[in-house]
Amino acid sequence: MRVLVNLHRQHGRSAIAVIALIAIFISALIGFLISKWGVTGGVMLLISTIAPLAIFFIIKNPKFGVLIYLIAAYLVMFVISIGVNFPLGTVMDGILLLLLIGFLLDQKINPDWTILKYPISIVIIVWILYNMIQIINPNAESKLAWLYTIRSVAAVMLSYFIFSYQIKSIAFIRTIIKIWLFLSFIGALYAIKQEYFGFSDFEQRNIDSSPLFTTLLFIDGHWRKWSIFSDPVAFSYNMIVSSILCISLMFAPFKLSTKILLGMLTVLFLYVMLFSGTRAAYVLLPAAMALLCIMKLNIKVFFIGSIATVFFLILIFIPTSNYTLFRFQSAFRPSDDASYSVRANNQKRIQPYIKSHPIGGGLGSTGTWGAKFSPNSYLAQFPPDSGYMRVAVELGWVGLLLICALFMMGMINGINNYFRIKNKELKAYCLGMTLIVFALTIGNFPQEAIVQFPLNVYFYLFLAIINVVYRLDTQEQFHAKNLES
Repeated sequence: MRVLVNLHRQHGRSAIAVIALIAIFISALIGFLISKWGVTGGVMLLISTIAPLAIFFIIKNPKFGVLIYLIAAYLVMFVISIGVNFPLGTVMDGILLLLLIGFLLDQKINPDWTILKYPISIVIIVWILYNMIQIINPNAESKLAWLYTIRSVAAVMLSYFIFSYQIKSIAFIRTIIKIWLFLSFIGALYAIKQEYFGFSDFEQRNIDSSPLFTTLLFIDGHWRKWSIFSDPVAFSYNMIVSSILCISLMFAPFKLSTKILLGMLTVLFLYVMLFSGTRAAYVLLPAAMALLCIMKLNIKVFFIGSIATVFFLILIFIPTSNYTLFRFQSAFRPSDDASYSVRANNQKRIQPYIKSHPIGGGLGSTGTWGAKFSPNSYLAQFPPDSGYMRVAVELGWVGLLLICALFMMGMINGINNYFRIKNKELKAYCLGMTLIVFALTIGNFPQEAIVQFPLNVYFYLFLAIINVVYRLDTQEQFHAKNLES
């Protein structure tokens, strides 16, 4: 808007008219390409038009790039599901690369490598190096599987350093959280649309294209919902994470109206989360709230937590014929769940392999990439069904120790920083991130919690904010002491 005002002042109405004509021409051209070659044609033109500007602004203004990256991570799977035949995963990699270039350019001008000294940073660096040397893993069946997998398990971790370095103010944290909650709100509304108004045409086509898709989503006469995400698991975990954030922000020194809004969003996120039918997600909120009661050490919080516990117990044991409530109850009775028994048996079956292969069978040796690149191998037939199990199988018990160390460092840093921070708003942010990391630590056992967009990106945002808020609070206390002296 400021640019348009300046143009108007300098060149008058003619400049605005030219810009308007260009915009109309581009819009008409996009419309023509969509009618001629479908959505992909329009998207390709749009990307080719804005790409040069985007590249310039991302490198020139890294904060802008961070926001674009976070928004894109939230929406990329929905855009793919629409039917856009374009390598959007590569676009995400490209944005991350541009942010890294901007980071390195900043380091040339104002060197500051203190972010590498955090315990979390050290574990992440070791993890990335360990994944890189997996290319020479003698047990690996395919080098291509490593190439396709390294992006999602190691390269994306570099975003942690970007977030740690570029988030330099409490105002920017507020902006990130507002955008995050707004995107979650959009996801919640779309889930309501799916539940009460049915699937869109492109979603129905995706369902019809794969019998396996139908088998996974249609359970007991009811369709599981996934909103704008890749699958019901990603949807439910995102709603749980967002609800935990809202609850934590209620302890910040915000206005009453803001806290009421946060409470309403919490109820909305938890309500639509039930549409996913993902039982693993149901236990995450009670677990996070238990840690909240411990960290707050407050009689009022403990009292509210006790009431919530009674409410949950009633929900778990009350007789019901409602499908959603029954599936919720089954999450707390794993011994009665046939799928849980199958997973337990699979995990027991693979344990001898894990013990005898300390560095695993190689990245991408299980799941989709294993079936594609080494279909006849032993590991390609194994369904991981768990983030920890996948790491143990592909990277061995050495890799399992590393990923557990990462979660543990996140928890230790979060708890320590929470009790050291003085600023109440920063304290609430630290509390939220710590509870979320704890919930995902638990959620990574029954499912793969941090491998799909957007949580594969946002998880490293959570870890970064834990350190950033302590750094900002330390700076604030230092300036306060200088003013006093």
